Amino acid sequence: IEIYSLHVDCKVTSRFAHTVITSRIVNRANESREATFEVELPKTAFITNFSMSIDGKVYPGIIKEKAAAQKEYDTAVSRGQSAGLVKIRDRKLELFHVSVTVAAASKVTFELTYEELLKRQLGKFELLLKVRPKQLVKHFQIDVHIFEPQGIRFLETDSTFMTNELTEALVKVQNETKAHILFKPTVDQQKVNSELNETLLDGDFIVCYDVKREATAGDIQIVNGYFVHYFAPSEMPVFPKNVIFVIDRSGSMAGIKIKQTRDALLKILQDLRPEDHFSFITFSNKVAEWKSSLLPASKENVASAAEFVQTLSAMGGTDINNALLAAVSVLDKAESLPERSVSMVILLTDGQPTSGEKNVEVIQKNIQRAINGKYALFCLGFGFDVSYKFLEKMALGNGGIARRIYENADAALQLQGFYQEVATPILMKIEMQYPENAIEGLTKNNFTLFFEGSEIIVSGKISNELDLLPVEIKAQSHTSDLTLKEEASVKEKERVFKNQEYIFGNFIERLWAYLTIQQLLEKAISAQEEDQKTLEAQALELSLQYSFVTPLTSMVVTKPSDQQQAELANKPTEAG
Repeated sequence: IEIYSLHVDCKVTSRFAHTVITSRIVNRANESREATFEVELPKTAFITNFSMSIDGKVYPGIIKEKAAAQKEYDTAVSRGQSAGLVKIRDRKLELFHVSVTVAAASKVTFELTYEELLKRQLGKFELLLKVRPKQLVKHFQIDVHIFEPQGIRFLETDSTFMTNELTEALVKVQNETKAHILFKPTVDQQKVNSELNETLLDGDFIVCYDVKREATAGDIQIVNGYFVHYFAPSEMPVFPKNVIFVIDRSGSMAGIKIKQTRDALLKILQDLRPEDHFSFITFSNKVAEWKSSLLPASKENVASAAEFVQTLSAMGGTDINNALLAAVSVLDKAESLPERSVSMVILLTDGQPTSGEKNVEVIQKNIQRAINGKYALFCLGFGFDVSYKFLEKMALGNGGIARRIYENADAALQLQGFYQEVATPILMKIEMQYPENAIEGLTKNNFTLFFEGSEIIVSGKISNELDLLPVEIKAQSHTSDLTLKEEASVKEKERVFKNQEYIFGNFIERLWAYLTIQQLLEKAISAQEEDQKTLEAQALELSLQYSFVTPLTSMVVTKPSDQQQAELANKPTEAG
C-alpha cells in the first residue's frame, strides 16, 4: 500500500481556518489490502466533510443527529466492530482513523475537511497541523493561505521535525494582509538518511501569527449580511489580582504529580505582581490554610510562600467542598484590598471528592451560592481520575473555565501556561452593544473579564436595511470606566472580501455558526436540565444545517457494500 500523494490545504480567512486533507493511495500488491487514513486534528475543530473514492466511485460521509445515527448503526457495534472513528489523542489533538479494503492495483482517495476559529492566546494565533505519513510520499505538500484584512503583524512557522535539508523545502511569501506558506519536500529530503527509506516527517507543523490592531473599538468584518467583531485592546493597566490557590494534596497526588505542582507553583509565585494579593489552601481529608488572610505579593511574602510550597507532600482523602468554601471565605473576609481588583480561586485536583461532602451536585450548589458571582473559579483537573464534567460545570457556572492537565513530562509547563493566560486581567464587565432591532442571532456579547493577549469575538446577522453598523463597547479598566464607539459602513466592509479569490464565500456565516454552537454547548454544561435541552436542540439544528460533526451529531462513513457496514465518526469531548 503506497501513499503516492498527500496534500494538506489550509485557508485561514480572518482567523477562520478551513483545512482539507487529501490522501491518494494505491495498492501495488497483487491481492486485496487494507488502506488506512489517519488524521490528527485539533480538538477545537469540527469535521465538516469526509469522502472516500475507490476506483472513481465516491462514498460520502453523511452527517446525522447522533442519537438517530447510533440507533441505526448499533447493530454494527453490537457485532463487535469498532464503535467510532475519532478518539482523543492528547492535550490538543483528536485522531480520525478509517480503513477500507482495496483490491489489487486499485486506487483510493481519502478527503477530510475540518474548520475551526483560531483562538488568540498569549498574543498569538496558532494553527497546528500534525504531520505523520509513516512512509515516504512522492507528492507531499502543505499549503497554508492566510488572509487577514487588518494586516499581519508577524508570522512564523515552527516544526518539531525540521532539518537543514527540509528547511529548503519551506517557502514563505507574505505581504501586508496575505501570506502563503508552502512546504513541499522531495522524497530525498523526506528521508532520515539516504540508505534508509524512513521518513523524517513526524510531528507538529505550526504557524503562529498575530494581526495589526488600531487603538479603537476593535475591528468589524462583514460578508453576505453576517458580521464578526474582533476586540483585543492592549497596553492597558493590569488589574491587581487577589488569587487563592486551592491545592489537592491527597494521596493520589503523591510522587511526580505533587512535584510538578510544586515546580509550577514556584514559577507562578515569581510571576505575581507586587500589587497582587495571594494565599494558599491545601486539602486532603483536612483543609489547611497557609495564612488566615490574603497577603500582598511582596518579596518577603513570596519567599515565605516558596518555602511553604517546597514542603507540600501528599496523603489522605479529597475534600473539595470544604477547601473551596474556605477559599471563598478568605476572599469574603479580606480587607484593604485594592479598590478595583479581580478576585479568583484556582483549584487544582486530581480526583473525585472522597471526604466531606461527596455529592457533586450538592458541592456545585454550595460553591455557586458562596461565590454568588463575586469571584471567578478556575478548575484544573490533573489526569484522568477526575470527574472533568463536575469541574467544568463548576468553573463555567462561576465565571471561569476548566482545563485538563495531562500527566506528561510537561505538566508543570501546562500549569504555568494556564496561569499566564489568566495572570493579566485588563478589563472587566465588558458589554459589546449593537443596535437591538437590526441584529439577529447575536453571539455572547457580555464578558466578565478580558485577559491581555486574548481576544473577544462577537458575531451576528445584520438585517437588510442597515447601511451603518454602530457599535459601542462599555468596560471597566483598572483606572477608569471606558466607552468606545465605532461605526462600520456595511457596503465598504463587504467590499474588502469581494475580490479575494481563495476565500470561501460564506465564511463569516460559518464562523457565526461555529461560534454559536460552541457557546450553546458551553452554556448547556452549567444550565438547568430544561434549559439544557433547549440549548442542545438549538446547537443540534445548527450542526445539521451547517454540517458540523459536534458532540450532538455523527458522521456516517459509508463503505463499499461487500465490506463491513458503515461506521460512525463522533466528536469526543474532554468530559467523555
